[in-house]
Amino acid sequence: MNFKNNTQITAVILTFNEEKHLERCLSSVKQVTDSIYVIDSYSTDSTLTIAKNEKVKYFLRKFDSHSQQFNWALNQIEPCEWVIRIDADEYLDSTLVNSIKQNAINCDRSISGFALNRRIKFLRKDITYGGIFPVEVIRMFRYGLGKAESRLMDEHIIVSGKTACLDGELVDENLNSLSWWIEKHNRYSSLEALEIFCNGFINEAEDNMSGASLTRRKLKHIYEKAPIPIRASFLFFYRYFIRIGFLDGFHGFLFHFFQGYWYRLLVDAKYSLLQEEFLLEKLTIQKCAYILDIEESIVQSKTRSAEIFL
Repeated sequence: MNFKNNTQITAVILTFNEEKHLERCLSSVKQVTDSIYVIDSYSTDSTLTIAKNEKVKYFLRKFDSHSQQFNWALNQIEPCEWVIRIDADEYLDSTLVNSIKQNAINCDRSISGFALNRRIKFLRKDITYGGIFPVEVIRMFRYGLGKAESRLMDEHIIVSGKTACLDGELVDENLNSLSWWIEKHNRYSSLEALEIFCNGFINEAEDNMSGASLTRRKLKHIYEKAPIPIRASFLFFYRYFIRIGFLDGFHGFLFHFFQGYWYRLLVDAKYSLLQEEFLLEKLTIQKCAYILDIEESIVQSKTRSAEIFL
C-alpha cells in the first residue's frame, strides 16, 4: 500500500473561480494524500469541472467567511489522523511534501499541529524581504484538535496542544492580474474594517498559536495603538526600509506599497467612517453596508454576533 492510502491525511481546499490554480494545487497535494475535499462557493468558471476530473470530493456552500467555510468543512470530512488546509492558489514544494510524509508517520504524539513556511510570489516574483519570508502559518493539525478562529478576515487556525514547524515551503502564487488583486483586497478591506469595528484587531485566545503568529499579533497590538492618520505610513516604512523590502526590486515596492500601505490605509479609512457614524448615533445596517459596499446580511450577522445593535 502506498503512502497516500496508508496515512490518514485529509486536505481541505476552499474555492471560488479557481480554474487557473486548482489543477496545480491538486497536483501537489496528491503527493501526500488522495483524501481531498473541495468546498466551492458556486464557481462560475470551470473549477468544478476540474474537481470532478481530478476525482476529489467536493461540496457546494454559499460563502460567508473563510473561517466559517473551513470549520463547516471540518464537520463534513471523515475521521482521519491529520487535516491540512491549503488555498487553491497555493502549492507544496518538494521539500515540504517529503517533510509532511515523514512527520505524518514519525512525529511525537505530543505534537498536535504543524506550521508551514509560506512563500509569497507577487505578480510571479518571489517576495523575500520586508519581513514577508519565511512566515510560519499553522495549516496542518490532528483531526479534532484544530479549527479556524471566528473572524471575517485574517483568521488563524487555533490548535489544542503543541505545534512544530515543517521544512519546505508552502508557495502562495496567484496567477491573476494586478487589477484583480486590487479588487479582491478592496473587498477584503471592507470585511476587515467591519471585523475591527465589531471586535477590535484581536478577539481570540492566543494560547495555541504558533510563535510566528504570536509575533504578528504583538505587532498588531502596536499598530492598533498608533494614530490612524500615520500608522499605515509607518508600517510601509518599517517593511520597506527597516526590513529591507527594497531588495526585492520593483515588485517588492509594489507589494509593500499595495499590501503594507494602500490596503492598511483603506481598512483604517473605512473603519474610521463607521466609527464616526456610530458615535453620531447615525449608523444603521444599511449605512454600514453602503460605506463598506458589502451585503447587508454580512453586516447584520457580524454585528449581531458581536452584540452591536444598529
